Amino acid sequence: MQKAEKRVIPSHQVSHHLDRMAIPYLAFLTIFAVLPALVMLFLVFVDTEGIRFENMVATITNFEVLTERSTIIAFFNSLKYSVITTIICIFFGYVIAYALHKSKFKNKYLILLILVLPMWTNFLLRINALAGIFEPNNIITSIFGIEKGLDIIGKAPDLAIFLGMVFTYLPFMVMPIYTSLEKIDPLLQEAALDLGVTNFKKFWKVTVPMTASGIVSGSMMVLLPCLSGFAIPKILGHGNVLLIGNVIEQSFMSMNYTQGSVLALVLLIIILVSIIIVTKTNKDGEGLI
Repeated sequence: MQKAEKRVIPSHQVSHHLDRMAIPYLAFLTIFAVLPALVMLFLVFVDTEGIRFENMVATITNFEVLTERSTIIAFFNSLKYSVITTIICIFFGYVIAYALHKSKFKNKYLILLILVLPMWTNFLLRINALAGIFEPNNIITSIFGIEKGLDIIGKAPDLAIFLGMVFTYLPFMVMPIYTSLEKIDPLLQEAALDLGVTNFKKFWKVTVPMTASGIVSGSMMVLLPCLSGFAIPKILGHGNVLLIGNVIEQSFMSMNYTQGSVLALVLLIIILVSIIIVTKTNKDGEGLI
């Protein structure tokens, strides 16, 4: 009996099938990302109440909101919290990723799964649960019979926000750094030791530079949501700390869509520039999840 010949599918047919499979994603992206961005861009250059076409006039005065003191303070606070959170996440994320990389666990990805598991729950539920722990009377004080716990939110809202951001976004730093560590050739590290360098110099001169793509990718995945987020400062700061995300939320909640669109457009530009930076520094996607 003759063996059945394997049918080879031409590459152009495979590409055609992949293009068809991408149609639902492109439709979703167009409806929920591109169209809202275009509407937002349109609202930036008009003066209107809500979204009414009556008495709508073209203007560029909406950009004056960028010079207001409250906006400048909100941008400064956002930058401060996001940069400090990113630095903290880089330190602890690298420690966790490096310890896991050097560990003798047979199934290291199971440990990573445990680390990521909390992210499978609702974001707001996690933040509200954390807010409950930061209150003076919480579940921990009830279990251990403590009369009164630490009122972190009331006495130190800045600390509460930092803890909330690190708790939420630390896994986004661990994953890309660990991926970069796993891709380092062990022979390079052995060669460094053979040249007489110490373990610390080997780590600083060989390991860290070779995981730079993971650090950059993780930093962007922590920095950007911290920069644009509003839920964490609103819940854990009780509104005492104003970030640019809170200003945008308040603008849209009060139906001041033009002001909210201007601020959102600025954030969108920052995000796009950051994505371009990541793409340029990480062309092969080595540090990405």
